[in-house]
Amino acid sequence: MNPSIPQKQRIISLDSIRGLALFGIMFINVRGYMLIMEGTLIPDYSGVSGVIETLIAMFVEKKFFSIFSFLFGVGFYIFASRAEKRGDRPRWRFTRRLIALFVIGIIHVLFFWGSILAIYAVVGLLLLPFYRAQVATISKWIGGIIGIYLLSLLTKITFGGAGALTEVLEFIISDVTLIFIMFLAGFLAAKADWIRRIIDLRKKIKWIQMSMLPICIGCSIWIWVAFQSSAENFPQIIALGTIPMVILYLTTMFTVLENEKVQHFFMPISRVGQMALTNYVAQSFIGLAIISFMNLEVVSPIHAVIISTLIFVLQVMYSTVWFKFFKMGPLERVWRFMTYGRNGRVRINTVIPTKDN
Repeated sequence: MNPSIPQKQRIISLDSIRGLALFGIMFINVRGYMLIMEGTLIPDYSGVSGVIETLIAMFVEKKFFSIFSFLFGVGFYIFASRAEKRGDRPRWRFTRRLIALFVIGIIHVLFFWGSILAIYAVVGLLLLPFYRAQVATISKWIGGIIGIYLLSLLTKITFGGAGALTEVLEFIISDVTLIFIMFLAGFLAAKADWIRRIIDLRKKIKWIQMSMLPICIGCSIWIWVAFQSSAENFPQIIALGTIPMVILYLTTMFTVLENEKVQHFFMPISRVGQMALTNYVAQSFIGLAIISFMNLEVVSPIHAVIISTLIFVLQVMYSTVWFKFFKMGPLERVWRFMTYGRNGRVRINTVIPTKDN
């Protein structure tokens, strides 16, 4: 989403959900801030740590980076459509934006091996052919890809696979596929204008929530049992419940954030989401500093919760202060410069009226 859009024109719920997504992502990423070397201690997953780890697997793992990916897809449509209205070339401009993100991501991966920015930039290119596509066409593509993704997960869980089949299945059920599904879903939601019509769609949303709830409960129970039995296909079981859980999360968040009082309450969190790129990159540096200060040899599930919460509180504080003086985050400004050039603006193609038009 264009960080320079005036506050009155922004969809506040998007920034708030993006901020929450950044918080959830940390519960997984914080363990990757330390390189795992041979001989490194393995976290204790018994007792309270085991319960926390299971809860993270049930409600956080893969869910929040999927929400973040969904919002990226929303941002693609908002960015490209606004560029087109200005007379710019939307797909070319977004390609340049992705190239800039790729460069930032490559630099970030030098400090945090788990950075997803470069992957986002590459997968984001797959959205370009869909910019002119009809809503019905995009829906069919999403339905087909989700069907293949879920069928592959079930095949992997049930039969395992061997040889070439395993490689094919592993490719299909990778996080890259999940990211693209969420990219495309977010793009569809924005293009169909569903996000701005949450109140009008509340009956359909309620039906969707009631449909997803039992599926989410069933998948959560399955994850709990699989963790207790140390099932080999545990990652696939987590992945299987991700899409239903993300749908339930997003519909609930968007519905709740229609309330102005709730929007006001989440305003500090929306500031974190408004400078998401800066905060995502900053998390790795702040997290590493805290881990070093605590002199941790291994990040346990309990440590992950404590460190993630501490980082997020710090980010809420400095993001709120930052926007009292600036219109966008520091990395957002760099990203904008790399997208538009020195002036940070795009030249508008003016059409001069004639008798023929």
